[in-house]
Amino acid sequence: MAIVNLLRQRLFSHTFSSHAGPSRWTSPGHQDRPHGYLFNRTPPLPGQSRKWEDWELTCYITSFRTIVILGVGLNSKPDLTIETWAHQKALEKLAAESSSSSSD
Repeated sequence: MAIVNLLRQRLFSHTFSSHAGPSRWTSPGHQDRPHGYLFNRTPPLPGQSRKWEDWELTCYITSFRTIVILGVGLNSKPDLTIETWAHQKALEKLAAESSSSSSD
C-alpha cells in the first residue's frame, strides 16, 4: 500500500506541474474542498426565488433574437446549389426539345 501511495504521489506531482511549490498563476484558494454547488453558489431557501444578475435579461433577449433572425434568414435564403441549377437547366432543355419535336 505504501508503494502505491509513493507511486501515485510521484506521478501526480510531476505530470501536473513542472516544479514544486506555489505557482504565480494559481493560488491554493480559500476552501479545503468544493461545496458541490454550481459556481459555488448556494441555492436559495425554500420559497425564495433566485435574484437575476444585471446581465441576464439582456443576454436572454439577445440570444432569443439571434435564434429567430438566424432561423428566418437561413430558411428564406435562395437555393444556389449546383444540383438545383443543373435541374433547372435540364428542365429547360427538355421543354425546348419537347416544343421543337411538337412543332415538327
